[in-house]
Amino acid sequence: MSDDYAGDDLTGLSDSLGELYEEFAGSEDSAAQFDSPLEDDWQIRPMVLTMVPLLAALSILQMVSGSVLETFEEVLLTNPALLILVPVQIGTAGNLGSIMCSRLSTQLHLGTFEFTLDNPEIRSNSGAVIGLGLTVFTLVGVAAWAIGRALGGTLGFVDVLTISLVSGTLLAAFVVIVSLLAVSTSYRLGYNPDDTTIPVVTNVCDITGVLILFAVITLVL
Repeated sequence: MSDDYAGDDLTGLSDSLGELYEEFAGSEDSAAQFDSPLEDDWQIRPMVLTMVPLLAALSILQMVSGSVLETFEEVLLTNPALLILVPVQIGTAGNLGSIMCSRLSTQLHLGTFEFTLDNPEIRSNSGAVIGLGLTVFTLVGVAAWAIGRALGGTLGFVDVLTISLVSGTLLAAFVVIVSLLAVSTSYRLGYNPDDTTIPVVTNVCDITGVLILFAVITLVL
């Protein structure tokens, strides 16, 4: 690098920066950096080849979720509050999973992701998601009971709130575990977590949310 730059001499600064750029652009290390395989993550073809089979498999999983939901049709139709809970539980779980996966993927790209319980960022993110779940599912339980009563439902407030809060908390904990596994597994297999984790987590939580919700309903009622 040139020693011409001193003080406020902008001409010397310009010359120095130009020499530095030429040195960097001509080095083999810099060329290797620009040829990094990470460039493939931004190409359309690898993304399509990864996502098409994945989305096809997840679509089948969604069909299974619908089939499971159909088996509880009679219970849902006789209890409007529970019918209201189903889409809200599933949708909220997907939102929590998207938040968790996005934050973990960002940590991975920044080089701060470490799949251990000793990682304070993982603990704080997990606690935040579960805390959000407790808050949101409490409000959802109250709203579902109120709307259910307006529609002629007979379930008590405590029953609806218990079902919503217990199933929601279990689902939030499940979201945390699946998000951590999805990000870690995607990275280990060489896939970009930005492409794969959110579809996987949201779809897995759909069927799991239905199963958890009706398991809690069976225990409470």
